[in-house]
Amino acid sequence: MDKELETYYNNFFDLFRNEGWKQLCTELVNNIEIINNVNLTKDEQDLFFRKGQLTVLSNLVNLEETINNNYKEIIETNEDA
Repeated sequence: MDKELETYYNNFFDLFRNEGWKQLCTELVNNIEIINNVNLTKDEQDLFFRKGQLTVLSNLVNLEETINNNYKEIIETNEDA
């Protein structure tokens, strides 16, 4: 793995160890629960807007897992080479 890619992942790993990251994820999960309530949807446009919000929030909440999986895949690929 080149130095730039290693720095990229290490920066994320530092972020994920931070209490602020855990706090942010808790807030995002709470927001997902509120936004995911169909009873609060006014119309079709609002439904699609909420769907977009949920996609973005889910991507953020799952970022740590995504980064970890990508990193493991790179390590395994390098070990096989």
